[in-house]
Amino acid sequence: MILAESVAAPIPQHQLLVLLLQVSVLLVAAILLGRLAQRLHLPAIVGELSAGVLLGPSLLSHLLPSVTGWLFPQEAGQMHLLDALGQVGVILLVGFTGMHIDMGLVRRKGSHAAVVSLTGLLLPLGLGIWLGLAMPARLREDGSDPTVFACFVGVAMCVSAIPVIAKTLMDMRLIHRNIGQMILVAGTIDDAVGWVLVSLVSAMTTANGLTGGDVLTSLGHLALVLLVMVTVGRLAVNRVMRAAISSGVRGMPVVAAVGLIVLSAAGTQALELEAVFGAFLCGVLIGTGKGIDIRPLEPLNTTVVTVLAPLFFATAGLRMDLTALDDPVIAGWALAVVVVAIVGKFAGAFLGALIGRVNRWEALALGAGMNSRGVIEVIIAMIGVRLGLLTVEMYSIVILVAVITSVMAPPMLRLAMRRVEHTAEESLRERRVLDLGGTPEGGGTALGQEPSPAER
Repeated sequence: MILAESVAAPIPQHQLLVLLLQVSVLLVAAILLGRLAQRLHLPAIVGELSAGVLLGPSLLSHLLPSVTGWLFPQEAGQMHLLDALGQVGVILLVGFTGMHIDMGLVRRKGSHAAVVSLTGLLLPLGLGIWLGLAMPARLREDGSDPTVFACFVGVAMCVSAIPVIAKTLMDMRLIHRNIGQMILVAGTIDDAVGWVLVSLVSAMTTANGLTGGDVLTSLGHLALVLLVMVTVGRLAVNRVMRAAISSGVRGMPVVAAVGLIVLSAAGTQALELEAVFGAFLCGVLIGTGKGIDIRPLEPLNTTVVTVLAPLFFATAGLRMDLTALDDPVIAGWALAVVVVAIVGKFAGAFLGALIGRVNRWEALALGAGMNSRGVIEVIIAMIGVRLGLLTVEMYSIVILVAVITSVMAPPMLRLAMRRVEHTAEESLRERRVLDLGGTPEGGGTALGQEPSPAER
């Protein structure tokens, strides 16, 4: 009896039924709308996010409230099951993103990427704090500190979204290009600094102020992760992956890669640096490991890109409620936030690129790529709600920034990259991407990518 009482009960039958139906509906809608977005010359992620928006509070709950209330009940337990599936998808997606990083390019152009990231962080951060201080009290939760709220708005304005940037670059077949690699490197720096800033704002909220110890702790965690990555982590990942590949057991490389990526994600999550950051770093180690053949990971790549990633993006869209913006005053402030977010991030990255001595079209592409906020913005908005900083209206405004910037990036990238010459080095790197995607030379596209304009 003691053992039986200590064992948790299995998931209730109704809860499991609802979860299975949620996954089915969201996945089908995400795939269909993703294909539609591609036909409109947009990356699939735009349609996948739209699937959740249409099925959530923004539309379906108003047209068929009884259906939405049954299929997508706003119950923490039910939503957490769906969130867990989505988190696995985004962690693996970001892990694959890391496998595409060309460390030779990072070593050569890391300083340039750091300049792009620094200016792309500081300018929108400063503008966001200024805007947050100017906002009316009705946009922040009762009892929240105006200064902390303003700092949070600044952080929300300056982040980039590695999952969205990665998926966009994959969809547009730009991930092997030098500019695509530069965007990923600068975005990685953005991610690291951004999550540290989020943790600092969280410390300000919970401790009623920010101490030097909070700053040192966050920076110490980041330094520890990077130190482990270049020492013990590199050695461990290389040995595990090489042993899995040489074992000859079918599927063993996939098991090893998933285990390493998820374990790394758990490590950074434990250090309050966000799981996706650890997944990305582990992907880098796998992709750059000596003697590691990444082609056996193609089945996992297909599953992630075509199933798990669309499900995650649809789930993220499901939490958006754009009807909160029907108030003219709120709509005016929403416009101000969107403009500041776009101009600040784009101008900062563009300026940093020019300082790094790239031409104006490459600078335009960098600004467009870094401007994507996507689901990272959604996650940050949810953190703001959890910290008691954001009202429903402000939450919806932040979500609006995520959607608009994700939609803006592809056409701007396409416009700029038409004028950027394709180099021989990029052609060699493309071969590696095709190997990971399991696509024979000249045989279509890889990594869930849409055809290039020439192939259309």
